[in-house]
Amino acid sequence: GHVPCGLTCHPDKEHILYPLGYTVVIQELDSKKQTFLHGHTNNVSCVVVSRNGLYIASGQVTFMGFKADIILWDFQRRELLARLSLHKGKIEGLAFSANSLYLLSLGGQDDGSVVVWHVDKREAVCGSPASACSAGNATIVVCSSRRDEMFVTAGNGTIRVWELDLANRKIHPTECQTGHLRRVIMCVKVADDDNYFYVGTSSGDVLKLNTNEKLMTDYGPQKEKFSLGVTALLLLKTGDVIVGTGGGIVALCKGSNYKVMKKIQVQGAVTSLTQRCEGHQFFVGTKECQIYQVNYTAFTEELIAACHTEAVHDIVFPSGTSDLFVTCSKNDIRVWYTPENRELLRIVVPNMICHAIDVMRDGKSIISAWNDGNIRAFLPQSGRPMYEINHAHSLGVTAIATTSDCKRIISGGGEGQVRVWEIHERIHKLGEILKEHVSAVSCIKIKKDDRECVTASLDGTCIIWDIVRFIRKQIILANTFFKCVCYHPEEYQIITSGTNKKIGYWEVFDGSMIRELEGSASGSINGMDITSDGAYFVTGGDDHLVKLWDYNEGAVTHVGVGHSGNISRLKICPGNKYIVSVSADGAILVWKYP
Repeated sequence: GHVPCGLTCHPDKEHILYPLGYTVVIQELDSKKQTFLHGHTNNVSCVVVSRNGLYIASGQVTFMGFKADIILWDFQRRELLARLSLHKGKIEGLAFSANSLYLLSLGGQDDGSVVVWHVDKREAVCGSPASACSAGNATIVVCSSRRDEMFVTAGNGTIRVWELDLANRKIHPTECQTGHLRRVIMCVKVADDDNYFYVGTSSGDVLKLNTNEKLMTDYGPQKEKFSLGVTALLLLKTGDVIVGTGGGIVALCKGSNYKVMKKIQVQGAVTSLTQRCEGHQFFVGTKECQIYQVNYTAFTEELIAACHTEAVHDIVFPSGTSDLFVTCSKNDIRVWYTPENRELLRIVVPNMICHAIDVMRDGKSIISAWNDGNIRAFLPQSGRPMYEINHAHSLGVTAIATTSDCKRIISGGGEGQVRVWEIHERIHKLGEILKEHVSAVSCIKIKKDDRECVTASLDGTCIIWDIVRFIRKQIILANTFFKCVCYHPEEYQIITSGTNKKIGYWEVFDGSMIRELEGSASGSINGMDITSDGAYFVTGGDDHLVKLWDYNEGAVTHVGVGHSGNISRLKICPGNKYIVSVSADGAILVWKYP
């Protein structure tokens, strides 16, 4: 959502494209079917489609001093055609020329150059510094609508029109004069007849410039500027302009004086506006990771895609169903409908982080653990609060689990205490405190008969508790921060993992180690889940890979590549149809099982 102009509509009117971490997503509008383009080694910073719809180009960010790749893709075959690497650090912007002969690329702040690439030959024609030494950085590049040889770059206090001289392999810039106005440019749109182009600024106004004279002809609105800047523009055939602002307003403005005729409010700053061809509708992409579809005539918005905006911490399936699952993040808990991949419910608790969630076995409440030390329960249909246990733990609640008779909640805190809560119809009270761990509790699992539970902690211990007599049965010690633990379905063994990258099998009866597997080559393992028959289990962690293991063999059978952030938790759905994994970059990925 935060990539400028990241959401683009394909000229065939059937697909939209947007970046998600290291991948580019192509989504069919009618069937919602997604395909993924894998190839980048870091976050994608820009995506652009050629006018004829044959090519896609995407650029990425990379580490300081290293070369950042541009990848040219074939849209029809969904495959990589070429890697173009010249720029360092970051690709700031990309644009295909009017007839898709050339691809223009703009390097980031540490690179500062603009390069023209020949699309068919897949080679650079020429390059030049993008802005004068006295001006700020250029951040935007757009092409002329008619001619292949002309393009515009703009940025902090600079607007330039460039001409390509192919015979001498040179590009010549001309500075555009804006009189006494000093502006930071946030978006540029060239008119279809090429005579004018419009730029949106961070001051909240739109400037109109003449392409041939390189002069500003007018600007507006003069009085009531748009708050938080003009971040996206669309030009209509009627001469009117659609403006997207940093305040989340999408406004239809008159072309002559920029007077607002109609407007709608969306959630989050607008980062992309894209037209569905000539058509009757356009799409809005916002910083809150929401995609809206807007009709021109009615000028009403419809939400077609949404996601978490912060790291996702936990995921849980209600018992016995694979059609729903619940995820939690900073500020909110969301319930998703798996067959259609859409959001059903959003429960918002502002400025709080939800660390863990569970759904009661009877499906009548969603129990959540928050960083302010409270446990909150919500109704799953309406999302209304049911009850709240205040000050459940002193350093935030970090793990939570519910018993299968729905009468008790077991919670773990940042200070290391494990507390058992009695839940009755009208009242809830503290049943028992189990003090053994000296650091945060990261995971709690309860046996099916509700008589025993296991808690994993960052102090390097896993403890098996008797929750009838409230005493410690066994303790497991290892040189690691334990992040996750699972009972084998027959409940005579547990598997654990954590920051030492190893997966340990332990005997429940006496706490002895059975065996240890090398779980990951790099980074800790943060989540695991086991199938209902105990034959396979999945793990995920800081190496961004989802791995499916054979429990008895201790070998990896399948690997899923797709995450671009650290995987925080993952679950196998009750019917073994999907694996759902959530990560620190806010993505929720649904995988086919196995």
